[in-house]
Amino acid sequence: MLDITEIISVTLILFSVIDIPGSVPVVLDLRKKLGKIESGKATLASGVLMVTFLFVGDDLLGLFGIDVGSFAIAGSLIMFIIGMEMILGRNFFKHEPTESASSSIVPIAFPIIAGAGTLTTILSLRAEYYQFNILIGIVVNLGFVYLALKGSGWLERKMGAGGMGIMRKIFGIILLSIAIKLFKDNILSL
Repeated sequence: MLDITEIISVTLILFSVIDIPGSVPVVLDLRKKLGKIESGKATLASGVLMVTFLFVGDDLLGLFGIDVGSFAIAGSLIMFIIGMEMILGRNFFKHEPTESASSSIVPIAFPIIAGAGTLTTILSLRAEYYQFNILIGIVVNLGFVYLALKGSGWLERKMGAGGMGIMRKIFGIILLSIAIKLFKDNILSL
């Protein structure tokens, strides 16, 4: 049943969990390393992950014998490493020149946009809201994601190298904190 209130609620919940404005420094850091980010592919891959989890998330994880907590812990470890890269200025992930298309998917589509927190939230929303309203909320958020990925180069030019360096360090610490919280919350539930 189409319900505007539910759609707005789902959209706002997902927007806060996805936190695309907070992910822009991570995206810019990856753009700097790789030369470009394929916004369309990253958005599409994120959308496929989110919609898949909306309809078959529990079953898909169960097929591999993975519970939601373990999935969230794995995503938190990747986020932790990305945060460390941002703070320390070291590369832990090796990016090959031939990987540019796949690097739009990992780590941008997963775990930054459609990460463990987002996918777990989608599974939780199913208990409260109609799937169609959740689907609309996902699509609206994918629009925001695409615009943020496309506009990240413009933002980088406006802020300059110094501003981006400061922003990268601050958001690296925030990303580390989110990763630790996600890890802590889920390790205790195992």
